[in-house]
Amino acid sequence: MTVHLVNPSTVSFGTAVITPRWQYVLAAATPATFGDPILVDETLAQVDQESIQKGDIVGIGIHTANALRGYEIGKLARSRGAYVIFGGIHATLYPDEAINLGGAHGVVKGDGDVAWARALEDCRKGTPQSVYTGGQIEASEFMAARWDLVPRDRYMWASVQTVRGCPKHCSFCSVWRTDGQRPRQRASDVVIEEIVQLRRLGFRFIALADDNFYPVTITDIKLATQQNNTPRVNELTAIRAERFELMSRLAQLPDDMVFFTQITMEAAEDLEFLDAMKAARIKGALVGVESVTPAGLKDVYKDFNLAGDNLIERLRTFRRHGVHVLGSFIFGLPSDRPETFDATAAAAISADVTFAQFVMLSPYPGTIDFNRWEKGFAGNPPMIAGIPLTRRWLIPQALRPKVYWDHPIMSGEEIRARTQTVWDNFYSLKSIWKRSSFIKSSRGRLAFILISKIYRQMYADTGIATDSARVSWSGKWARWLAKPCRHLFAGKPMPDLKVPTPRRAIGFEPLVSIGD
Repeated sequence: MTVHLVNPSTVSFGTAVITPRWQYVLAAATPATFGDPILVDETLAQVDQESIQKGDIVGIGIHTANALRGYEIGKLARSRGAYVIFGGIHATLYPDEAINLGGAHGVVKGDGDVAWARALEDCRKGTPQSVYTGGQIEASEFMAARWDLVPRDRYMWASVQTVRGCPKHCSFCSVWRTDGQRPRQRASDVVIEEIVQLRRLGFRFIALADDNFYPVTITDIKLATQQNNTPRVNELTAIRAERFELMSRLAQLPDDMVFFTQITMEAAEDLEFLDAMKAARIKGALVGVESVTPAGLKDVYKDFNLAGDNLIERLRTFRRHGVHVLGSFIFGLPSDRPETFDATAAAAISADVTFAQFVMLSPYPGTIDFNRWEKGFAGNPPMIAGIPLTRRWLIPQALRPKVYWDHPIMSGEEIRARTQTVWDNFYSLKSIWKRSSFIKSSRGRLAFILISKIYRQMYADTGIATDSARVSWSGKWARWLAKPCRHLFAGKPMPDLKVPTPRRAIGFEPLVSIGD
């Protein structure tokens, strides 16, 4: 009885940017009596159906974008006599779909760190349950990933998680509903041990794959203090202190290491936090800008962000403190106008954003936007290839619309074309070269250009372009660039690297008097 863990993808590049962390976490959660699982990441290569035998157990993790491919693999595995267990955010939201369309014997809803072992034991007995409720476990129960199983020569970056959950409630995001709004934060000891293991293997670049690396804002603590809510102040201050403890220990690691994370723009108000990030070599962060206009921010329930000149200054603050921003912008909001596209591109350049992604507003399950969009059809959505539009992820890839919302003044094709133009201009060779000027070494500048081009090919053409030839060419070019790019990110293995001892974060003082 062999355990297989499959990360589905319709496109394989041979080399991937970031490790699919969930596979290595569930590998750690697999009891030793089952042996080491076989890990298949289809962003590297497609699953080999001959490797799946009768009585095996196949775990498939899906999100909305790869659900259809995941269902194909599930049906294939079941036809070969294997037990099939689905998990991931999409299966958590639609367990019946995974059972009815994906051949699943069972579905793990929520965190799989603990529930996965139960599912395996039931499959061994021949009595898998249809649903396993993993829920939202405490951080002390999070599994450290089995990085001894990683193919070191296939990934540019590794991934480590330090916290699950996000206290925000953005309309386009489902994380706060599936992972919760209470930050569940791992102790710095286990995080550092995992990172050291990766550096021993030769990984220098690590993505801190968190829902929000800045789970407590200065405003949160001020408000709790003004309310005389001492227990809440103590809770928030403890979470903040643990962030600084983690960053102080990251700063003790080899100085060739680089970290990247995801964070809200409010962190730019917290200069002490930004300085700690810089000391920890957290050199990049994905920041959800979403819109450059107040009306756009209101559209997505994110009016805690800034707009206009204030937005540009806020983003520049990250850069001044050594944190490079990957700005995320959404097009197709009800308040957008044709001039919004140029204004957004200009703001990204003016704000010194190092990388950017420009996505079209899409309704993702589990979000406020999706619920509003689905209700708008009053139970009678259009059908495409026999599939209701409200189950858009089940529509064959070639037939899926690029834009799903009716816009007050622009057609879907106009929004798509304008979005593509912004991508093309921002990632032109001339623009990339200009943005790379902050890098002093030729090796570093080359790495920046290559990763910029790969990012653009993987996420723009393959997701936005309607020309199949352009999509195919982009995929081939990304595969060609990925291998030499990986070598630029690799480091010499450090098998004897020791785990740094804890020390108090220099300069950090608990904000006990912030409301004064």
